[in-house]
Amino acid sequence: MNAALIISVSPTSGIPIYRQLIDQIRSLIASKRLPPGEFLPSVRTLAQTLQVNPMTISKAYSLLQRDGLVELAPGQGMRILPPPATKIPINQRRQAILPLLRQVAATAYQLDLSQQQVLDLLAPLLENLKDD
Repeated sequence: MNAALIISVSPTSGIPIYRQLIDQIRSLIASKRLPPGEFLPSVRTLAQTLQVNPMTISKAYSLLQRDGLVELAPGQGMRILPPPATKIPINQRRQAILPLLRQVAATAYQLDLSQQQVLDLLAPLLENLKDD
């Protein structure tokens, strides 16, 4: 799968581009659309595809590496790592999802959706991930 084709950014969203990249790559890894062993596009390739500064891509990749989701394979690029054998502490998992939840909450508020309506939309998405 060519991850560059499924990653997109919105410069006007109010969310930093590096954060959008991190969130999308995390989601692709969690959904197994980017399986362990697969390589992310090179910094240069993704920067050209998305028309963003290569330093932005580099920052996102560095933070993903720091979080243990990818590793630098010398001469090959950034490779997706298998999930850790040990559970990530709940506080770290909550911190990882919080920016996405803030974005969902803000969008739901703007669209005048109730808490229950948002939960009704979220529940089947979570169930589909369990089935994969």
